Amino acid sequence: MPKNQDIKKVLVIGSGPIVIGQAAEFDYAGTQACRALREEGLEVILVNSNPATIMTDKTMADKIYIEPLTLDVVKRIIDIEKPDSVLANMGGQTGLNIGMELSEGDFLETRGVKLLGVNPETIRKAEDRQIFKDTMLSIGEPCIPSKVVESVEDALDFAHTIGYPVVVRPAYTLGGTGGGFVNNDEEMHEICAGGLRASLIHQVLIEKSVAGWKEIEFEVIRDGAGNCIEVCSMENVDPVGVHTGDSIVVAPAQTMTASEFRMMRSAALNIVTALGVEGGCNVQFALKPDSNEYAVIEVNPRVSRSSALASKATGYPIAKVACKIAIGYRLDEIVNAVTGKTYACNEPAVDYCVIKFPKWPFDKFVYADRRLGTQMKATGEVMSIGAGFEIAFMKAVRSIELGIDTPSLPKLAKKSDGEIRDMIARMDDERIFAIYEAITRGIMTADEIFEMTKIDRWFLSKLNRLAAMEKELKTAALDEETYLRAKKLGFLDKTIERLSGQKPPVNRYAAYKMVDTCAAEFVAETPYFYSSWDEENEAEIYRERLHSDKKRVVVFGSGPIRIGQGIEFDYCSVHCVRTLKKLGYEAIIANNNPETVSTDFDTSDRLYFDPLTPEDVDSVLATERPEAVVVQFGGQTAIKLTKHLEEKGVRILGTPADSIDAAEDRERFDELLEQCGIPRPQGSTVFTTEEAVEAANRLGYPVLLRPSYVLGGQNMIIAYDDNDVREYMAIITSHKLENPVLIDKYLMGKEVEVDAICDGTDYLIPGIMEHIERAGVHSGDSISVYPSQTLSRRIKDTIVDYTGRLARALKVVGLVNIQYVVYQDTVYVIEVNPRSSRTVPYISKVTNIPMVELATRCMLGEPLKNMGYGLGVAPEPDYVAVKVPVFSFEKLRDLDVQLGPEMKSTGEVLGLARTFDDALYKGLVAAGYKMKKNGGVLITVRDSDKPEAMELADKFASQGFSLYATAGTANRLNKQMIPASAVRKMHEEHPNIVDLIESGKVDYILSTDAHGRDPKLASVQMRRLGIEHAIPVFTSVDTAAAMLRCLAMDKTMEDMELIDITKV
Repeated sequence: MPKNQDIKKVLVIGSGPIVIGQAAEFDYAGTQACRALREEGLEVILVNSNPATIMTDKTMADKIYIEPLTLDVVKRIIDIEKPDSVLANMGGQTGLNIGMELSEGDFLETRGVKLLGVNPETIRKAEDRQIFKDTMLSIGEPCIPSKVVESVEDALDFAHTIGYPVVVRPAYTLGGTGGGFVNNDEEMHEICAGGLRASLIHQVLIEKSVAGWKEIEFEVIRDGAGNCIEVCSMENVDPVGVHTGDSIVVAPAQTMTASEFRMMRSAALNIVTALGVEGGCNVQFALKPDSNEYAVIEVNPRVSRSSALASKATGYPIAKVACKIAIGYRLDEIVNAVTGKTYACNEPAVDYCVIKFPKWPFDKFVYADRRLGTQMKATGEVMSIGAGFEIAFMKAVRSIELGIDTPSLPKLAKKSDGEIRDMIARMDDERIFAIYEAITRGIMTADEIFEMTKIDRWFLSKLNRLAAMEKELKTAALDEETYLRAKKLGFLDKTIERLSGQKPPVNRYAAYKMVDTCAAEFVAETPYFYSSWDEENEAEIYRERLHSDKKRVVVFGSGPIRIGQGIEFDYCSVHCVRTLKKLGYEAIIANNNPETVSTDFDTSDRLYFDPLTPEDVDSVLATERPEAVVVQFGGQTAIKLTKHLEEKGVRILGTPADSIDAAEDRERFDELLEQCGIPRPQGSTVFTTEEAVEAANRLGYPVLLRPSYVLGGQNMIIAYDDNDVREYMAIITSHKLENPVLIDKYLMGKEVEVDAICDGTDYLIPGIMEHIERAGVHSGDSISVYPSQTLSRRIKDTIVDYTGRLARALKVVGLVNIQYVVYQDTVYVIEVNPRSSRTVPYISKVTNIPMVELATRCMLGEPLKNMGYGLGVAPEPDYVAVKVPVFSFEKLRDLDVQLGPEMKSTGEVLGLARTFDDALYKGLVAAGYKMKKNGGVLITVRDSDKPEAMELADKFASQGFSLYATAGTANRLNKQMIPASAVRKMHEEHPNIVDLIESGKVDYILSTDAHGRDPKLASVQMRRLGIEHAIPVFTSVDTAAAMLRCLAMDKTMEDMELIDITKV
C-alpha cells in the first residue's frame, strides 16, 4: 500500500507555545513530520504560534503561518491555502483538539479535506472518558471503577458511592491539567470545578484511586493495514499517583516478569487495534504489585512526550514513521533511517538501560507547592543511557543541574532521621533523594520504604548498590579493582577522589557504545553514542571506518528545558550544527535532552547522549579530538564549561573566555563601562545580609538584588525595604555563596534589548527590541516589540553606538545580547551576555537575517562585512512583530503570579502584522487571552501605581466594563467620578473578593503590590484564585494598558490579515 496519490498538499498543525505538559518534544516531532512529508514531494503548509522553534523556520515548509492556534484561524488558512489534507496528530493536545473540532460539522467535507493520522472516531474513543471506558469493556480490557460526570454534585455522589480517595481526570486536556487526587468533599469542590473548566467538553472522569500500583507504558505504532508493533516498554519508578511527566521513567520496563510483560504487551496491541489508531500511540497501565491484576489508565492516540522519549531511547523515529503511515505507507514499506537496511516493522531491540529524569522549576520558585500528583509540574527532562540502571541513574542525577554528582542531596545531611522519614512519606520532587539518604544512613529497610512509597524493591536494591559503593569508597583503600567497579556504577573520578580522599590509581576516559535500534545486529548509518566502561570504543571504531578528513567541531547543547533556558537555545545549537556541516566540517553534538531537535538521530554527524559536566565532556573530547568546540549557543549549561575547557587548552570558537568573565564579574564590568564611557545604574557587590542592608540604604530603595552568574533572572527580586533584603539574603545564603550578590539601584524606565552579531571588529544589529513593560519585569516575561515603536532617533543612535563599543571592548566574536534601560532620556546598560539569547529565533525569522549562521561563520574567521547582510543596524521591515510570553501558572500551586525580575514564563508566541496594534492583538490572542470586550474588572494596586491605575480604570469604564476595587482604590476612583463597586478583602466578612471572583462577574484582574512571593499573603492568594478561575491577571499596569488598547480597537481576529512568513 504505497503513498496515497490523492495527497498533494498538507496543512500541519503545530503545538503552540511551550507550557508545562507540552514542551520541545512537539518541535522535534513536527520538524520530523515536515521533513518526512517534503521527502515525499508534498507541498507543506504549517501553522504554529511558537516562533522559538526549528519547526517554524522558513526552510521547514512551503508556507508558514506563525498565527494564533484557534479553530477560526485554522479554518481561514484552509480556505486561503486549500490543502487536500490536515495533519493534526503532531501538535500535541493542541493539534489534536483543533483536529477534533475541525471534524465536527461539515467544514472539512464540503472542502474535500481529509484529516490524516487521526480518525475522529479514534480520538473520541480515546479522549471521551465514557466512550473510552465502554470500548475497553467491549474488548475485555479492565478499567478502574469510574464514572463520567459534568457537575460537581454528580462527582460528589459517585465519590460517596465508591469511597475516597479518587482521581479527577478531565477530558481533552494536557499534562493532567485540572486533574488531581481527591481525599474529601472539600478537595472535590475545588479540583472537580477546576477540571470541568479545563475540559474542552466540560467533562471529567471520577476514578477509584489505584495509587501504589506500578505504572507501565507501552509506545506502540500501527499502520492502516492493521500491522502493529511495540516500539518500547517504559516503567515509572514512582507508582501510580505521580503524573508520568513528573516521574522518573525507565526504558525498557525492568521489574515485570516475562508473563506480565507478554500480558501487558498483548493488551497494548489489542487496545490500539480496537481504537483503530494509525500512527504512534501511548498506552498507560496500572499493574498491581505481586499479582497479574492490571487496568488501563489512558491512551494517547497521538505523538506524545513519551513518544519522544521512546524514539530517543530506541533510535526508532516514531514521528517520522507515523507521518509516513498518515500518507498511506505500511510499516513494511518504510525503511528504518538509522540502519538504512531494516524496515519500520522490525521492533527495536535495546541492550542498555535508559532513564528519563524530570527537571522541575522549584529551584527558581522557592514558595511553589513541591508536591507531585496527577497534574504535571516539570518544565523539561534529561535522558541518560547506561549499561545498567545504576550508571544511567548516576548520569541522570549529574545531568539535571542540581549541582550534585551522586544522589546525596547536601541539604538532607542536616535533617534528622524523623524528618527524612517524613520526606519519604510525602510525594514531592525530593523524595527519591530522601530515600537514598535513608538507605545511606541505614534507618529504613527496603521493605519499610516499599510499604511507605510502593516504589518497587528492585529499584531500591539498585539505590542500595550505589549507597554501598559510596560507603566502600569512604572507608576502604582505593585500588584499581575498586576504582573500576565504581566507574561502572557511574561515579566520576572527582567523586571517587572526594569520597575516598585518595587519588584514583589510574585515570581512564570512557569508551562509547552505539544506539542503533537493533542491538548491533546491523551496522547503523546514523548512530549516536553513550559512555560506558567497556574496553571497546564503538565511537572511535565508527569514526575510523568513515575515513573522513574533515575538521571536527563539538557543539555543546543546553541540557534540560527549564524556565530561563528554553527551546531557543536548542534552536541556536541546531543552526550552528547545520552551518558547520554546510561549511564542510564534521559537526558533533553533546547533549542530554530527549525532547529536542538537537538530539534527533540525523541532526549532527555524531551525537553523544551524556551529561554535560567537565569530566563527562573530557571523554567526548578524548574520543573525538576536535579542532575546536562551541559553547555560546548552549545557554548557561554550555557557558559553565568555558573555564574548564580553557584550562585544558581546548580551542573555544568565538568570544574569549576572559570576556565572558569580564561581562559577569561586577568589578571588571564596571571598569569596562568606565573605559567605554557608558553609564549603568549605581550598584555594589555583597556577601552578607548586613552588607546588603547597608548597600541598599546607601543606594536608596527600590533596589534590584541578584546573584552573579545566572540565567533567566534566577533568584532575582526588587526590594522596597530592609525586610525584603533580609528575606532575600536568608534564602540566597542558605546555599554556600561562591559568587557575590549584586545590588543595583532600580531604575523604572523603558527596557530595550539588542542582539548583535560581531566578528571582533565589525557588528550587525538585526533589530532593536522594545519592551512594553517597564524595567523590573524580566525580559523573558515582557511583551517584546520589534521594531521599537517609541524610541527617538537620538536614543536609537546611542544604543547602536554603545552596542558597538561594548562588542569591541569585550572582543565579542559571535552573538551578544545587551539589555538597556532608558530612564529620564538617558540610556543605561543593565547587562551584557556574550552568548545567544532567547530572542535570537524570533528576530532571525522576522528580519530574514540568519543570526546563528552568521555568528558561526564569524567564529570560524570570516569577516562580517563579506557576508552580504551589511553592518551597523539592519533596515526595519514593513511588518511589526510582537513576542508575547506564555505562563504555566495553573500548574504551579502557591506560586505568586506577580511578574518581576525573576523569569516565570515557560514559552512564547508571536503576533506578526503590518501595524503595531494588529500585531499586539494577534500576540495576545495567540497567548490564550479571550479578548472579552465587556464584563467586570477587579482593580487592587499599590499606592505608587494608583495614579496610572485611575487613568486605566477610566478607560475600562468608558469601554462599558463594570469596575470592582478594594476599599482604598474604590474610594479614590469614586472621588475622581469613576464608578467602582467596593469589595471586601479576602479575610474580611462575606461577601468578599473570593465570592466576587467565584461569581463569574470578573473577566480581568489588575493587581500589583509592593511585596509578594509568600503564598500566605492575601494579595498572592487573590491572584492565585484568579488564575484557578481562568481569569487573566495583570500584575503590571503596562500589560493591562496594552490589553485595553486592543480591546478598544473595533476589530476581531476575523479582521486580521494572516501572514505567510516565507514571504516576509
